[in-house]
Amino acid sequence: MEQLSERGVSINLADMTQPSHDWHPRTFEAVPTDVPTKRRRMTIIVFIVLSNMVQMISNMVGLAAGLEISKILGAAVGPGKANWAAASYPLTQGTFVLISGRLGAVYGHRHILIAGAAWLVVCSLANGFCTTFLSFNVVRALSGIGGALIMPNAVALISTTIPPGRARNVTLGFFGASAPIGSYLGSIWAGVFVQYSSWRWIFFGLAILGTFVFGLLALLLPADLPVDRNGKIDWIGALLGTSGLIVFNVAWNQAPASGWSTPFEIILLATSVLLLAIFGIWEYRITKTPIMPLGIWTAPSFAAVILVVLLSFMSNGIFLWYLVAWLQLLRDESILQFGIEWTPFGVVATIGTFIAAWLIPRLAAQWILAIGSAAIMLANVLLATMPEQQIYWAQVFPATIFMAFCPDFVYVAAQIVASNSVRRSQQGVAASLIGTLNLYGNSLGLGFAGTIETQVSKHRTDQVLGFRAALFFGAGIALAAVILDVLFVRVVKDEREGWRDPADETASGLGDFDQGISTAMDNSQA
Repeated sequence: MEQLSERGVSINLADMTQPSHDWHPRTFEAVPTDVPTKRRRMTIIVFIVLSNMVQMISNMVGLAAGLEISKILGAAVGPGKANWAAASYPLTQGTFVLISGRLGAVYGHRHILIAGAAWLVVCSLANGFCTTFLSFNVVRALSGIGGALIMPNAVALISTTIPPGRARNVTLGFFGASAPIGSYLGSIWAGVFVQYSSWRWIFFGLAILGTFVFGLLALLLPADLPVDRNGKIDWIGALLGTSGLIVFNVAWNQAPASGWSTPFEIILLATSVLLLAIFGIWEYRITKTPIMPLGIWTAPSFAAVILVVLLSFMSNGIFLWYLVAWLQLLRDESILQFGIEWTPFGVVATIGTFIAAWLIPRLAAQWILAIGSAAIMLANVLLATMPEQQIYWAQVFPATIFMAFCPDFVYVAAQIVASNSVRRSQQGVAASLIGTLNLYGNSLGLGFAGTIETQVSKHRTDQVLGFRAALFFGAGIALAAVILDVLFVRVVKDEREGWRDPADETASGLGDFDQGISTAMDNSQA
């Protein structure tokens, strides 16, 4: 039968004459004609991984250089103040990532990823021109929206292309490795520019790097069709959910500075709870197109996994911030020195990502999550118990090694479990949910810990006591995550190869890339 081709899409006229048995009949079926070669497919995956690495560099520079930039812009360094330089980016990234996957499912993951990349570049450029602490944090928060659009849609481009099994696990392992590598490079990036140039070039440089990486990715990615192009966006639910999460986070991160006794904080917290309650009612009782479909929550132990992941990443964020604060404020280390001392994290976390992916078919996800949560618990305890002045190798080094296994084991295990638990059309939503827990948890943890630090240090002159209290709190919630995981999470090891539902077998996007991955693995083992 004749085919019409326009703008890289082939329309098969035969489909217009055949009866449809779908619940939603389609007039025609469009398929991509710009099928990339195997080499181009490999290059595309590389640049998808690099795109996540760039946004992770952007995330980390706020943490590594946040104290220094705060002082330069005239902000007091203390609870609820300087921590906004670190919390603003993951706050919005973790919030908007909740709807990012759904946007990709309806409008195309490629389109949303590229839009987010362009937004991140523009905001990074704008950050370099900021002259006040408030404007800096506002633009950093806007930058986080770009990161939110990138991460889950990058995962979804991988997940919708490669069926569950060894090939996908390896590919997601590479993608997961981009996070610790990006985090390490971000600390070095910030240190080099602050020490040898200006903090502004941290962000000018990011804009240049992003333009190069994202620009090439946009040129390489073939046109893709939305996996749910007939779907709708629950805009009311999205507004309620994002507003509730943002206000809740702001309330906690501002509380250390404002104090919980002020009416402003009480109003913020009450408003956030009200918004989230309305969001829950709207999603489960009213809307027909929820941004969090109920089916996602029916997977075995899924709710418990969600709580374990949230607590683990709250603990992770607390460790990161107080490690930086301890080294830079109490031990007078430079940003670059911190970046160099952060090298073991980059190495061990990268290796840990592949260990986690290797363990997925061999060990139940319950125990992989437990290892990750226990690792960050031990890391917090090591920092909380170390003397104010001590050599790096005594406790900071082993704490960094332990911490490196938390994001790897928790994120990779949760991402693969979530990815394999839902239908192909829900991949973006599942990726968004895990991404929300990762990023939002890191930001939210700073608010809780900052409140504890403030209360402990209120009537004392010894700043280290507040740091210790915050770190012990981080260890405590990590211990709670371990207990919840052992008692309530029951997820068997995953040995599947291929989609569970035959309807999900339809090829898309990058074609048979999964077969190429498997072939490459087999050749490497020969």
